[in-house]
Amino acid sequence: MMYAQSDISGKVFDPSKAPLGFVNVVLYNSITDELVAGTMSDDKGSYLFSNIKDGSYLLEISFIGFKTQKSAVFVLSNETSNVRFDFVLEEDVGLLNEVVIKSRRPTIQQTAEKLIVNLEQSQMVSSNLQDVLKKVPGIIVVNGKVTYGGQQGVKIFVNGKTTDYMDMSSLLRDFPADNIAKVELIQQPGAEFDAEGSGPIINIILKKNVSLGTNGNVKLNTGYDNRPEYGISSSIASYRNKLNWQVDAGYKKTSWREDLFITRRINNEVYDQATIAPYSPKTIRFNGGLDYHINERQIVGFGTRVIDTDSERIASNNTDIVKSGLSEKLRTENSFERRSQTFNLNPYYRFENEGNQLILDMDYVHYDNDNINNIYKVGASEILYDNQRYFQNGKYKIMTYKGDYKRTMGAGFNWMLGTKYSKVSTDNDLDSFSQNTNEEFILDPAQSNRFLIDENIFALYFKMVKKWKEWSFSGGIRWENSYTEGTSSNPHEVKSRNISKVFPSASIDKKINEQFGANLSYSYRILRPSYSSLNTFVFYYDPYTFEQGNPNLKPEFTNSFQFNLSFDSKPFFSIAYKNTNDALFEMVSQNDLTAQTSRSMINLSKRENWNFRGFAPVNFIAGLEGYTGIIVNYNKYESSVLNPKFDLDKWSFTWYSNLEYQLPWKINSELVGYYGSFSKVVCELKKTSDFCKKKRYCGQLCRVT
Repeated sequence: MMYAQSDISGKVFDPSKAPLGFVNVVLYNSITDELVAGTMSDDKGSYLFSNIKDGSYLLEISFIGFKTQKSAVFVLSNETSNVRFDFVLEEDVGLLNEVVIKSRRPTIQQTAEKLIVNLEQSQMVSSNLQDVLKKVPGIIVVNGKVTYGGQQGVKIFVNGKTTDYMDMSSLLRDFPADNIAKVELIQQPGAEFDAEGSGPIINIILKKNVSLGTNGNVKLNTGYDNRPEYGISSSIASYRNKLNWQVDAGYKKTSWREDLFITRRINNEVYDQATIAPYSPKTIRFNGGLDYHINERQIVGFGTRVIDTDSERIASNNTDIVKSGLSEKLRTENSFERRSQTFNLNPYYRFENEGNQLILDMDYVHYDNDNINNIYKVGASEILYDNQRYFQNGKYKIMTYKGDYKRTMGAGFNWMLGTKYSKVSTDNDLDSFSQNTNEEFILDPAQSNRFLIDENIFALYFKMVKKWKEWSFSGGIRWENSYTEGTSSNPHEVKSRNISKVFPSASIDKKINEQFGANLSYSYRILRPSYSSLNTFVFYYDPYTFEQGNPNLKPEFTNSFQFNLSFDSKPFFSIAYKNTNDALFEMVSQNDLTAQTSRSMINLSKRENWNFRGFAPVNFIAGLEGYTGIIVNYNKYESSVLNPKFDLDKWSFTWYSNLEYQLPWKINSELVGYYGSFSKVVCELKKTSDFCKKKRYCGQLCRVT
């Protein structure tokens, strides 16, 4: 049987009857509601569907800033060769003026592959990324470290780009919240993501300009956290026909304190240490972006980001040493002058038509971090101490090239493949000085060093997604080949490693009924040591406490299984199990001769983790919005190669809550809180000490917190 075919065409106009380009025009089967075809109007407002079979159809027209319109149902048959529909769109005044507020708080949605926290319509004020992450269920942020349900290894991306080169605490406090549209918590990353990391990926999606015409704003903020805080930011954006651009800039001064109190025993001496460390960094930032629509299918554009942070502070340390009832005191101050600069450029090309999508992406990052650190004795003391000075400069360069292709084969089925190449170069230099009796600082070559890292990673991946009725499945495979070379100048030493592995992932999802859904997922991943942890430099917090890198670290590999139960498209209950080989572990060791404690990373033979999570909204309480949840976590660490043998397991419980309430005069209040506890600690040692009996330090091997 031969079917007649017809063309459907027309033009789209704005209220002034001017042609409106790049409008979405979608053709539906009016009987089955299935999508038949889609296109965009050209720069003259014209659209065309060619060779459409006989049938009953309707058109839907949509564009940012205008109300969506639908045509009347029409029929194509042997008697109609061509039909034409013109549309005059009506402005959506509410959207253009951005006055529609649906909720005071961010909306939370659990999908098969990720948890999405949408912030664009939230009225709550957040100053930085750290404030934003506290709104993500299960995320705990403490002292510049991010964990999810008690699990380490969380990776933070910005628009899918890594932030591994940045100091985590600086990223959390310096990244502005008003640039963030939503946060994606990807608990079991698929093949399209880097295999890097043992925990979930937090992907920060930045806002894009969606308001027609030219618009802008200016914001001022102030507050108090140990010291006064203040900031100003402004933005301007334009969206007209083919060109969409936006620019924003800001300045802010923040403050906080991170204090450390340690009491420890060495033989018959007690060391009581207290460190008060205030922070007051000043940050200047600039962001810009431009998108150009070549035609209805192709877009080119770029984004850029510049961040400059300057911090000067003085940390005070008091150490009391008590022996046989007698006490000696050492007072020191640690002055810091730190400046970090980040430059990021991200050009891209995008092609999309019915069923096909191609994205080519290049990302360049240049990061400088310069530090001057002075530790000096304050006041009189019988304890001898030579004042110290350190110059530590670091440079990071990252080039990433990426290509992704996605093919949609119809409703419910698509596949994608892609490739990525990254080249990372780091250069860290440390000059260490000691003050002599003439109060001159003399270079100490034995404590000075230069450490270089060059790393190349090449990846290929394939993934498919299939949906049928209440079931959906996604599965993929990713191959990564990495080569890393580290060079130390003191002593001169070159170490390298080459890793070539396949990383599979899979997820199956079932809609149980209108309210409940279940998901089972698996992934295999790698966590490479951070560039800073491979650096052999020694960083002193005070005369008795320091941190040191470990160039011998190996990457860890994790098999991860997870079951999720969702209710009303929100997280409800989860069980996860992870088995990790060569687990990265933070060790605190003690030198009884010098009374110094040091912190560094080591590899353990194995780590096992069980994680149970429950989540519930609290809007059943009148006037309250938000959520609350509990996390029960079990970790078991083993290493037979250490001496003494290391065997540690612990249970932990965490309760967290994010509550919002509207006070009189429409003042919005927010309360974020959590409580954590530990219920079991086991250390198997060949020798015991007073430290181990207190279950705070186990001999000279580990710190349990």
